[in-house]
Amino acid sequence: MATRVLCRRVCSLPGWRRSLTQGQHSHTKTREEISEQEESKNVSDHLDVSFQRGYKLYYNPSSYHVTRTSANSRSQMDSSEEEQFFSASFWQQSNHYSVSCSRHLSSSKNTLLDLALNRASETEAPSVSSYNRKPVTPDVKVDTRAFLKCRPEYAFLSLDLTQRPQPVEWVELLPRLQKVSVLRARMKPPDVLQFLLELSKLHPDKMPLLQSDQRFIMLLRYSVEHLRLFSELQLLEVLQSFVWLEIPSSHTMLEVYEAELSRRANQLTLHQLLLAADLWRCIGRQVPQFLQCLFESVHLYLGQVGVPELVQLLYIIGEGRHCPKDLICPIKQLLMRHLAQMHPEEVGTVCLGFFKAQTSLPAGAVTRIVDKALSVVTEMGDFAMVNVLKYLRFSYLFHRSWLEAMGREIPQRAHRMGVQGLMHVTLTCSALHYRNDSILTSIAERVPSLVPHCRSKDSSKLLWAFSTLGFLPAQSQSLYPSLTDALRQRKAEFQRYPEHLLTGLLGLAFVSQFPEDLVTLALSPEFVHLALRNSKLELKKDLFTLDAAVTLELPQWKGPRLSGELREEVAEMLWKFAQSDVCLKSEVLEAESALQDLLGGDKFVCKRMIMPHTRSIDLEIHLDPKGQPIPVNVLCPKQNPAMVPSSQSWEKINSGVTITDNLVAQLIKGKNSTELPPTTIAASSVGETPRQRLPPDEGGRMFDSVLDLTNDMIEALTKPSRSDRTHQDSVRQGIKDSVKIAVQISNRNHYCIQSQQLLGLHAMKRRHLKIAGYRVVELSHWEWSSMLRKSRAEKLAYLHCKIYDSL
Repeated sequence: MATRVLCRRVCSLPGWRRSLTQGQHSHTKTREEISEQEESKNVSDHLDVSFQRGYKLYYNPSSYHVTRTSANSRSQMDSSEEEQFFSASFWQQSNHYSVSCSRHLSSSKNTLLDLALNRASETEAPSVSSYNRKPVTPDVKVDTRAFLKCRPEYAFLSLDLTQRPQPVEWVELLPRLQKVSVLRARMKPPDVLQFLLELSKLHPDKMPLLQSDQRFIMLLRYSVEHLRLFSELQLLEVLQSFVWLEIPSSHTMLEVYEAELSRRANQLTLHQLLLAADLWRCIGRQVPQFLQCLFESVHLYLGQVGVPELVQLLYIIGEGRHCPKDLICPIKQLLMRHLAQMHPEEVGTVCLGFFKAQTSLPAGAVTRIVDKALSVVTEMGDFAMVNVLKYLRFSYLFHRSWLEAMGREIPQRAHRMGVQGLMHVTLTCSALHYRNDSILTSIAERVPSLVPHCRSKDSSKLLWAFSTLGFLPAQSQSLYPSLTDALRQRKAEFQRYPEHLLTGLLGLAFVSQFPEDLVTLALSPEFVHLALRNSKLELKKDLFTLDAAVTLELPQWKGPRLSGELREEVAEMLWKFAQSDVCLKSEVLEAESALQDLLGGDKFVCKRMIMPHTRSIDLEIHLDPKGQPIPVNVLCPKQNPAMVPSSQSWEKINSGVTITDNLVAQLIKGKNSTELPPTTIAASSVGETPRQRLPPDEGGRMFDSVLDLTNDMIEALTKPSRSDRTHQDSVRQGIKDSVKIAVQISNRNHYCIQSQQLLGLHAMKRRHLKIAGYRVVELSHWEWSSMLRKSRAEKLAYLHCKIYDSL
């Protein structure tokens, strides 16, 4: 009787055992299996009926022969790689076997089930047709959840991924799968849970075989059907089994579970809420709906939040990349209360949570956190130490004692750190403008050996950070070449992250390095179009800076260039910003005014961006070979009306006399003189006759009196009558023969902190000004800021020395 019942049910689900035979796991066939195989031959007769209310199940064992990863490493995988690896569509790709099942679930509240089990997730599975990247092998294994070992209380709030159940072999679980096929609809919620827990013990290497077994897929179906019948504890146990079963994070079945847990959030304790959030993290799925319920519930449990609850909450906040604004203040208060009791790894987790959630705290609170980290820095792991540096970078807080401690710690640890950690250390030093040669040298010695493990993000940001801090290629023979090669090896990633290529190339440009193959790629029309269209960042300015740097430093360059329209657009955008920002700063206005007084007027000082690609302004002045100022206001940008030269200023430049109607009238003493056309004075035959008579006017009348004009008078009269364009050309010719001086009003953000070492962009600007023929006169912030408080006479004396000493 049992056999007949089984056969009647099996006719709608043929092909169960393909996973066993195709998987090369032979065993003795039972009578039920033989009967099933015989009846499955007639499946085509039932397809039309089953399609009416059924769904498709797919099977292709060749689709599952993939490299395995442990649960711990899987939780740290890049999300896009994980989605590709585990997506339902990956399970089903190239599938030539599809069978229909007429069974329809009775629960109307589980309508997402068919989507969950029978079709790919269309929203989360990434497309790999246009973007293929080689996986980056990890260089150093990092335990991102080391803080969970600090206290036993974490066992109630999280899942220890290092404590996987004792592995069980495939053959030992076959009876359990057989029992699933026998019980089917008679399974109760405890039965479903028990089967899932037992199957979760399967050896990880055999997990693909289980995932392809139709009996396992059936079990998942029944877990969803019984979802609302599970108790809260059973629901959490099911979710935990999904971690060990390595259910794909993109599987839409999990949407049903998230919705159910969100519905029950007010019935869960704080510990259960935190545990559920951690289980979702271990599965690798983003669950914003559930996290919102968690955050709303936290306000009800603030009195129960101790150190482990607070740290676990901040870990969840960081992994969810969001912290509600109304939760920041309570969390800060709890943190300040419990900070002294925290272990070193917990402090690192707190910093990482705030960093990932991009959550700012007051400077005083950040200082207290870093003070605590400093007190335990020698006991702190590398990962936690790097997390403190990340949050310092985000907060833009210069903590002298901590950075000095890094000068001692990093050289001792660099040899064992991974490239990502070293990148964050260097990037933090760069962001804070902190140059420490001990730190930079130790990292520069370590990085070349890690190139095979570099993502494009790592290599580009390392190039940017080292060059920004003025660490030159001569200081490490292998650093820049190895990182440049790392960029070449990751060219495919630029299709998705074009900003990484530009970041790396700008870093190289800061130290006058221009790998022509990569520059050609970056300035190619295809890449420019990609960068401007696909990137979430504003990359026009980066492209503009790279293009101008190549033009100045590679005069023989024959490769691609940005279009003139794009260059003009970016230059105008930068100038408009400068007008509303740096041009209005008091130190700039005071220097401009004092230089005008010193040189004799506003026409001798031009405030503009000589090198717009360096994104800063200059005060430009020109001196003739004798040291006398030459008017330069013709160079001032037209966007600023205050800088457009006036007609009066140009009259002073001309050595001739300006012809006006009144002057002509006085000279010829005739009538209707104001009606004379411009052609009444000719200078074409100046040298032929000593005297010339003015021609008659257009009306044919002759003047009553005439004025004899000598050659000298004609030359004097006609010279000013040239067009403004001719005047500007002559002025520019004078400027060309002059000494061009670019006055720089620097500030502390142009330098490494407490140093006179220029940062990379500003060092490149000085180099480019010299290439363009300028002499650079700097009004350094440590000198000019003090001069602002002194008298006008002292300022003029200071500027006189600065300008003329440069000659």
